[in-house]
Amino acid sequence: MEVGQMQRQWVDYTKSLFLEGSLDAQFLQLQQLQDESNPDFVVEVVSLFFEDSEKLLNDLTRTLDQPSADFKLVDAHVHQLKGSSSSIGAQRVKNACIAFRNFCEEQNTEACLRCLQQVKQEYYLVKNKLENLFRLEQQIVTAGGSIPIMELSF
Repeated sequence: MEVGQMQRQWVDYTKSLFLEGSLDAQFLQLQQLQDESNPDFVVEVVSLFFEDSEKLLNDLTRTLDQPSADFKLVDAHVHQLKGSSSSIGAQRVKNACIAFRNFCEEQNTEACLRCLQQVKQEYYLVKNKLENLFRLEQQIVTAGGSIPIMELSF
């Protein structure tokens, strides 16, 4: 595939992530912080998000599996996940965390378990999509092209 075609594919794919609500404008702001001096900035930040999120999701699962769940701890983990997902623009993960926190306040174990499944689903969905985006970016760069600049004007 030639570079121009890959770049158009990248633009279309990126637009779809915004239109379906997987990402929000915060992701564009993250991309704007990337430059020649730090060309892997977005991949590095998102990779840290992936690592932290995996740990938080595992901690949430363990905490909610306890006979008497510590809802303050659950809420702290969900709050942290909400903040980190918001910072990279993972909108649907952030929104799922907002609903989750409401059930933490009510100390509703069954609803928290359902929310945990929803958060996991949204997380793995956005992780897969961002990994696909980064793979496409790598193909463009390997072929000698550059990543197009995106603006939220679609």
